[in-house]
Amino acid sequence: MTPIRTSRTSFTRIRALAVPALLAVVLTACGGGGGDAGAKGGSDGKGGDKGTPTAVPVTFSPANGKTGVDPASPVKVSLAEGTIGTVTVTAAAKSTDGVEPVEVTGKLDPAKHSWQSDRTMTPGTAYTVKVTAADKSGAQKEQTSTFTTLAAAKTNGVTVTPLGNAVVGVGQPVSIAFDKPVTNRAAVEKQLSVTTTPAVQGSWGWITDPLTGTQRVDWRPTSYWTKGTKVTMTAKLSGLDTGSGRYLRRDVTSTFTIGTARVSKVDIKAKKMTVTEDGQTVKVINISAGKPDFPTWNGRMTVISKESTIHMTSSSVGIATNKDAADFYDKDVKMAVHLTTSGTFVHAAPWNDAKMGKENTSHGCVGMSDADAKWFFDKAVRGDIVEVTGSTRATVDKGNGYGEWNLDSAAWAKLSALS
Repeated sequence: MTPIRTSRTSFTRIRALAVPALLAVVLTACGGGGGDAGAKGGSDGKGGDKGTPTAVPVTFSPANGKTGVDPASPVKVSLAEGTIGTVTVTAAAKSTDGVEPVEVTGKLDPAKHSWQSDRTMTPGTAYTVKVTAADKSGAQKEQTSTFTTLAAAKTNGVTVTPLGNAVVGVGQPVSIAFDKPVTNRAAVEKQLSVTTTPAVQGSWGWITDPLTGTQRVDWRPTSYWTKGTKVTMTAKLSGLDTGSGRYLRRDVTSTFTIGTARVSKVDIKAKKMTVTEDGQTVKVINISAGKPDFPTWNGRMTVISKESTIHMTSSSVGIATNKDAADFYDKDVKMAVHLTTSGTFVHAAPWNDAKMGKENTSHGCVGMSDADAKWFFDKAVRGDIVEVTGSTRATVDKGNGYGEWNLDSAAWAKLSALS
């Protein structure tokens, strides 16, 4: 259940450079390929072979032979007369640091006089621009130009969740967590897209985990997903400066499907958890939640992961470090379903068997018998929802795990950098 990281070889940053000056080159009758402004037209060096069509002046940006090009700068091709047929921007097999470069796409204007790329490029990569253009007679000629983007001095990385065509619960957002803080949030968000079948309304939102400081941008629908929805996220991140010259290096994609609508409602006062699947109650479980000194978080939490055995200590959550303290614990816990980064789990608590359904005596987790914990553990998947009510504790923070469901859709949409 651990999210797959794509950061170490995925993304790079570079210092922003000025867009290089345009370089005019002549598309000659011989179709020569240097791209120099003084390229000769024909075999006699004086304007072309007898009977050849009029030369077509083509302008490239970045200029032919340019190095240290900002990967965020656009690639442009233009001509004053004639028409552009095709433009291709081809990258070398690998960047200087071994990253597979992204495909650079673009659009031709209606008059076919100019073409411009519509995305960023991979840092530290050699690119070749190839253009076919027609003169007034319609004769097609080819011209090429080359340039190299600047290799990154500083990088950022991301962790994308979920990945691997996973089947997830109805509360699972699309989540992109960054290794380093992002200041150019709008620029990043503009390169993110989510498509769903069937169509679903939703929004990106920027949040920070209050415990770890990890910054994320998540996409969630206006309400819980519908079972069977197919989701694809595309992030065109290669070559984006996330701030202070710290660049990302690779694009990422994620495709997943929404599975059973499993929502578990924990009633702290009643000391019971009611589990529903697709709207139908399937089990009511006696539980023992946080005692008055260590109450369980209120609010909606989303299953992050699960571990068949996990080692829990009171010191790791700041409760007690002295083994003689009343609230000290240091033990292996079975069937643990993880809900928050602050350490909230649903797990087996056989030491509290006599108190299940009668008394809340945990240090904030939701405990249950071995048998009930195994049943719940076997059912639970990433993205399932656990809703807690009746606790004296505050509502879990939106960044503490996937706590964003504690905001309504309007409040969530305001967290977009483009709102």
